[in-house]
Amino acid sequence: MAEAHPWISMLTPLKDWWDQPHRDLLSGLVVAFALIPEAIAFSGIAGVDPQVGLFGAFCIAVTASIVGGRIAMISAATGSTALLMTSLVQQGNAMAPGQGLQLLLAAGVLTGVLQIAWAYLRLAHQMRFVPQSVLAGFVNALALLIFLAQLPQLGLNAFHPEKVLVRPDQLPAVWGLMLLTLVIIYGLPRFTRAIPSALVGILVATSLSMGLKLDVPTVASLGTLPTGLPSFALPDVPFSLETLGLILPTALAISLVGLMETFLTQDLLDDATDSTSSKNTEARGQGIANIVSSLFGGMAGCALVGQSVMNINNGGRTRLSSLSAGVALLAMILLAKDWVQQIPMATLVGVMFMVAASTGNWSSLREIRRAPKSDTSVMVLTLVVTLITHNLALGVLSGVALAAILFSRKVAKVIEVEHRDAPLPSGGRERCYLVNGQIFFVSVIYFKAGFDLHDHPERVVIDLSAAHLWDQSGVAALDQVIRRFRGAGSVVEVVGLNPASADLFERVGLSGVHA
Repeated sequence: MAEAHPWISMLTPLKDWWDQPHRDLLSGLVVAFALIPEAIAFSGIAGVDPQVGLFGAFCIAVTASIVGGRIAMISAATGSTALLMTSLVQQGNAMAPGQGLQLLLAAGVLTGVLQIAWAYLRLAHQMRFVPQSVLAGFVNALALLIFLAQLPQLGLNAFHPEKVLVRPDQLPAVWGLMLLTLVIIYGLPRFTRAIPSALVGILVATSLSMGLKLDVPTVASLGTLPTGLPSFALPDVPFSLETLGLILPTALAISLVGLMETFLTQDLLDDATDSTSSKNTEARGQGIANIVSSLFGGMAGCALVGQSVMNINNGGRTRLSSLSAGVALLAMILLAKDWVQQIPMATLVGVMFMVAASTGNWSSLREIRRAPKSDTSVMVLTLVVTLITHNLALGVLSGVALAAILFSRKVAKVIEVEHRDAPLPSGGRERCYLVNGQIFFVSVIYFKAGFDLHDHPERVVIDLSAAHLWDQSGVAALDQVIRRFRGAGSVVEVVGLNPASADLFERVGLSGVHA
């Protein structure tokens, strides 16, 4: 199937934009509430003003909704990409005040260019090598990270008490508002689903907090909201190789980590909605979105798993839902700034708890005893590495690496070497070795063990009709067997090599294929 070009994604069927508009608009509004505190927090992680994260969330959400490949997916500033920006911002600020932000914006533009290049190089096809156990570990780790990130707002953080954001006297009100929000989120759908329960929870808890004048942390506690629209400007950095050397490592890391998280989110939504979408189109869309964001003063980002799941759970099904999330975000921080600043953080914590519960693949934990040990090991490693490093990319790479090692061990054992003897007219003996399986760096030990190198018949035939040579290690193992037999005086012939294996052996092997 031909992929739609990103610039004409707006011309997709009407159902991609307009199905049940009231559900899409309300779902987008709920998501916008959840984007505000996270965008501000991610700005703090990167070391820039809150408006950088907020403008980035707006620009990316709107642009990706138009040119992205996965409808109803929410993209914005994210924690995984913000973590990669910290050192660049610090390095720039050490050079000159404010230079860190300019380098971050330049890196964002380069990130977008790289992501467009990855799309045309079809990097998305490599996602086929990410097994289900890695995906399960990824979403479980993400759910736990979302959960743990909320604890300081509830006065809980045993490992870093200095990060607790609530005074002891505020705890009763904070916990009360959080529990009220959760009761509404999970209780209201029993009576009606006309309005997203998370939106009702935010409105009720905020109204109660304002009416009772509760002394609790609010959105205003996180930082100052912007007062104007984002404006177009090129990053104020020298256009030189020195600048490129500064921003390229960060841009490269963000481009790959961002696409990895985006593709995994895309797979989750495809599975949840029983649909398919184009990863290459989404990669191009992410690249365009990051370029637009950086040119309008926002930070680069990618798809958000939690908010995307929230959008789907609240009924968002078309591009209108993700577009409305971005537009509602900007409208709230500009037009309803005074009210938004009074939203209790405890209420948003309740919403994020719901997101965490919806994100995790908890069935994978319940079935851990019945699942193959190799799959369980991969899932646990992905989960643990991600939780320890707070880096989703490292967790996924670790899981994929372990899965590859375990799979290679399994494949390595699926190799058989049988032999049969036959008399020769000269009175000597011919032994024919029949090899069945894949010969590569992991399986060579089993391959060589199938030959009796201490028995030296007059003639040895190695039949590889049912085998394949994959790498230099496999060629070296075959070469070693041939040389051992020839060194003892046997005449050796290799038969049945397929064209690819024969070409590899002729290029790399030291022994001739025929005697």
